[in-house]
Amino acid sequence: MTTQNHPCYNPEAGVSHGRVHLPVARGCNIQCNYCNRLYDCVNESRPGVTSAILSPQQAVYYLDKVQALLDVPISVAGIAGPGDPFADALNTVQTLRLVKKYFPEMLLCVATNGLGLLEHVKELVDIGGSHVTVTINAVDPEITAQIISWARFERRLYRGLDAGKILLDKQLEAVSALKANNITVKINSIVIPGINDTHIAAVAEKMASLGADVMNCLSMRPVEGTPFEVIEKPDHEMMQKVRWEVSQHMKVVRHCQMCRADAAGRLGAQNSNLINELLRSTACMPLNPLDNRPYVAVASREGMLINEHLGKAEHFYIFSIEESSFPTIEVRKTPDTGTGIDKWTGLVSLLRDCHTVLVCQAGEPPKAVLKEAGIKVVETEGLIEQALQAIVEGNVPVPVVTVKSSSGSGCNGGGLGCG
Repeated sequence: MTTQNHPCYNPEAGVSHGRVHLPVARGCNIQCNYCNRLYDCVNESRPGVTSAILSPQQAVYYLDKVQALLDVPISVAGIAGPGDPFADALNTVQTLRLVKKYFPEMLLCVATNGLGLLEHVKELVDIGGSHVTVTINAVDPEITAQIISWARFERRLYRGLDAGKILLDKQLEAVSALKANNITVKINSIVIPGINDTHIAAVAEKMASLGADVMNCLSMRPVEGTPFEVIEKPDHEMMQKVRWEVSQHMKVVRHCQMCRADAAGRLGAQNSNLINELLRSTACMPLNPLDNRPYVAVASREGMLINEHLGKAEHFYIFSIEESSFPTIEVRKTPDTGTGIDKWTGLVSLLRDCHTVLVCQAGEPPKAVLKEAGIKVVETEGLIEQALQAIVEGNVPVPVVTVKSSSGSGCNGGGLGCG
């Protein structure tokens, strides 16, 4: 088990080494009844929370820059949310490949619920992934069904016992595949009083039989806006009992800090203001920060307000944000011809020197095509000048629909996708 320099597995490593979590996994494929994912919050320190979402290229840029702000060398680059890495597997795999390319000595670590993990085990091995944490809260599908509201697998939505069964089946297959490929596996189990606190030993026994290396028992934290917000946090006596029971089957990790999805540096240390500022400013850069794209495009009727839909805009105002006055470079007419993918590739060509396009609304197909070309689509409204100023200051212009924010609404939807 390669844990010498991994502070999440080896408490002694935490004295001399740190880790950086790269928040590139936006969505999730299950909804746990104790989880509320927040995408823009600096005031909570728990899993599922981050101050920004990064593209793979932004993540590597951030990883390079953040190390100068830390007091320990970074030995691990991890992806731990704020959603699940394999609900957003393309970004996860691309990020890991880039990290391995530019930081070949770093350990690659992923934390996942395991539902979408199995089909990516071979990729992890090929990239050089060495450590995977899988959160498994039960090995009885009826108990799992009490813990999750839904699971989404291969475009099908499961609820109730069906959700518990599909999640558990895929978790067991994934852990077996990881160990067959010599990847170090840590099992996380959230202890939920009255739900699974007397069942965690059974989880440990099963995981030990599959060859998992260590297990981490975590106290559920009641989170406002979740179905389990009324359940009290397990007390010290309960946690001690659970950990002792687990220790009869496998090694127990006892020093976990339940880190944020954007945690950087030593375990338990809060991100400094400088780190938070770097993270936010990186998120506002071009999807590939090294691209030379000096302009921002705006879908507007008159050049003052952001008030056009991406697919309906007849022209785009092109602004330079390198000057404080935000001069208009030109107004570009959208292509007259083309439908479907041809229309969006034509738009990519039109906006080739822009790193961001501001619109009041946009569909998923054009957003995906523009993203692939390195152009970020931001849905917002209001005065163009205010939005451009926000970008310059390293902030994301306020979106039209704040599905995930620091207001506490977070993500506790019905599994039908995000707006």
